[in-house]
Amino acid sequence: MNKRLLEILVCPVTHGTLIYDNDNQELLCKSSRLAYPIRDGIPVMLSDEARSLTLEEVEKLKHHG
Repeated sequence: MNKRLLEILVCPVTHGTLIYDNDNQELLCKSSRLAYPIRDGIPVMLSDEARSLTLEEVEKLKHHG
């Protein structure tokens, strides 16, 4: 994931910052609790395409930076 692109992108729902999840190829938002997929290197920043984070994932995000 391009660092410059990650600095520019925000959650389309909350306009919050995103966390790159390399293992799952997703961008995660703490405030909306959504995970946006990255397909073929391109972030899909549509709320309809995002999945809701599990309670476990939300807890992990609370301890992230």
